[in-house]
Amino acid sequence: MNEIIFKLTASYLKALSHPTRLKILDILKENELCVCKIFEALDLEQSNVSQHLRILKDQGILVSRRDGSKIMYKVKDTEVFDIIDKVRTILIRQLNETQKQLKKGGI
Repeated sequence: MNEIIFKLTASYLKALSHPTRLKILDILKENELCVCKIFEALDLEQSNVSQHLRILKDQGILVSRRDGSKIMYKVKDTEVFDIIDKVRTILIRQLNETQKQLKKGGI
């Protein structure tokens, strides 16, 4: 059982491990949006964004629905933002510690 959980966790974190996918989640943080608005916000090619959306959806991080001719996306479980925020907090703390060490001449 633990091995399955480790593999699922690694797969979930891997889906979060690309800057474009993190940007997509940030764009969807407040609202459900149609895919056309996501493309516009990222200023990337549609095929590229579609691949990232598929990865996030396949992992269960995003859900989609059809609204007429539009495909709408939203974050399935908003707890994903807790994960992202925690990682950012750790990284900011590490950067601050490194800057302090550099100023002291310790590195």
